[in-house]
Amino acid sequence: MFSFAWWCASVVGVVFVFAGVQKILAGPDWLVQARKLGAPVWAIPSVRWVELVLGCLLVAEVATTAVRLAALALLAAFTALLVARLREGVRPPCSCFGSRSAKPISWWNVTRNIGLMSLICLAMLVNL
Repeated sequence: MFSFAWWCASVVGVVFVFAGVQKILAGPDWLVQARKLGAPVWAIPSVRWVELVLGCLLVAEVATTAVRLAALALLAAFTALLVARLREGVRPPCSCFGSRSAKPISWWNVTRNIGLMSLICLAMLVNL
C-alpha cells in the first residue's frame, strides 16, 4: 500500500509540515528571522503556509508529480538562498524551523536540503 516513492516523499512532507508549524508558532519572530536571512520580502508571509500545504499534499499523495516538483522547487530556492548567504560570509540564524533554528546557517543546512531534494527526486524517478 505504501510504496517506496510514498515513503521518500512523505519524509519530505513531514519535514515541511514540521517546519511550517514551527514558523507559525514563532509568529512575528519568524518574520524577523526570515528578513535577517535575506528571504524575499514578497515571499516571507506565505512560506510557512506553502510548506504546510505542500507537506500535507506530499503525505496524502495528491497530484503527486506537480506537488513533488513544487516541493523540489521550494527546496532549491531555500538552498540557493543559503548558499548565497554562506558565500557572502553572512551567517544569520537559519530560521528553517522557526525558533528551533537559532544556530547560524552552515553548510550542514545545505547538505540537509540536498538530501531532501534527493528524496523527492527518488520519489519521482521510481514512478517513471
